[in-house]
Amino acid sequence: IHLRDTPLVGWAAVQKRVFDVAVGTIALVLAAPVMLAIAAAIALTSGRPILYSQRRMGLDGRTFRMLKFRTMRADAEAESGPVWTREQDPRRTRLGAFLRRTSLDELPQLWNVVRGEMSIVGPRPLLPEEVARHDEHEKRRLATTPGITGLWQVNRSQQYNFDEVVNWDLYYIENWSFWLDIKIL
Repeated sequence: IHLRDTPLVGWAAVQKRVFDVAVGTIALVLAAPVMLAIAAAIALTSGRPILYSQRRMGLDGRTFRMLKFRTMRADAEAESGPVWTREQDPRRTRLGAFLRRTSLDELPQLWNVVRGEMSIVGPRPLLPEEVARHDEHEKRRLATTPGITGLWQVNRSQQYNFDEVVNWDLYYIENWSFWLDIKIL
């Protein structure tokens, strides 16, 4: 798959942003009691910090701080630095395992959506270290605002390799429509 022009320009970009702000704001209001309960549970079971923020790359390679509820021990990255978690990662807290399994750890990303750093739907935001290793074809995923969920995440009936994930993301960017976002949601 090669990236051509994205349909996400002009009125379409405005429509997507309005949708993101509306849905993100409503979701934040509705999720506030759950988010407060999760924050209290994290504080009680493993202390502070409650949130984990990580530098990610968004639209056109701009960096931002992506938020998540902390699911690992507070010192999890002290020895190894940021690394992908494994299925039975010993650094994960018991509550953290539940939050990840249910994707509740992602709720703070609604703030990133309302702030315009992320979208509800789009390719997942990339680590700067990952982008530094990407070729130009793979970097084309930075042509749109990253999302909380995306096309390859909802097609996870099987495990995909890296090239397939890139292709799903580029397909989404090239074929974006409001109805594709609704279908993914």
